[in-house]
Amino acid sequence: MSEVITSPMVGKILDVKVSVGDQVSEGDEVVILEAMKMEMPIVAPVDGTIKAINVTVGQSVESDTAIAEIE
Repeated sequence: MSEVITSPMVGKILDVKVSVGDQVSEGDEVVILEAMKMEMPIVAPVDGTIKAINVTVGQSVESDTAIAEIE
């Protein structure tokens, strides 16, 4: 079953820390989001493999935008 990681707020993607196929553990950084002049790490909610990355560096995202999928 896939777990979708979503943006908690409006912001801009500063860095993508993982690639499709990477193994991640719960708490690992997936992307860095800039929101309200602060850098906010978005972390993996579960252990698994990155199935898809739906954002790119510099992209603006809305709240609840799908950032990545973990399987």
